[in-house]
Amino acid sequence: MLKGIAPCVSPDLLKVLAEMGHGDEIVLADAHFPGHSVNARTLRADGSNVTTLLDGILPLFDLDTYAEPLVTMQAVAGDELDPAVEQQYLEVVRRHAPEARPPQRIDRFAFYERARAAYAVVMTGETRKYGNLLLKKGVTTVGNSSRR
Repeated sequence: MLKGIAPCVSPDLLKVLAEMGHGDEIVLADAHFPGHSVNARTLRADGSNVTTLLDGILPLFDLDTYAEPLVTMQAVAGDELDPAVEQQYLEVVRRHAPEARPPQRIDRFAFYERARAAYAVVMTGETRKYGNLLLKKGVTTVGNSSRR
């Protein structure tokens, strides 16, 4: 057990987050997402929803400031997004990265392509439709001084 690490951040997830470089992407996927089909580096976090994981992850790295740091999936034609999903995600993001832009919405199949290219996918227990969120890691600015 480590101090300052949220219990929802498993050792495997912590390792993945540490391995990621700036510009790498990670998908926090809902329970419906085909994570194992699209990315070989897929972790399980079935006991957590995306909001909880987001709150555990964002204190550990900065979001990208040079590109869209947050990406969600657009609703398929004839379907609707639940605005509460994005609102809850943004509440968490604003606590940790107040300057972050709102999520960019992209087509379902474009999102799958981004997930294929992502460093990792984390399958969560999120059951709300369109509950997927892609994060782009930025350059860490806090705590990067050399200590000996």
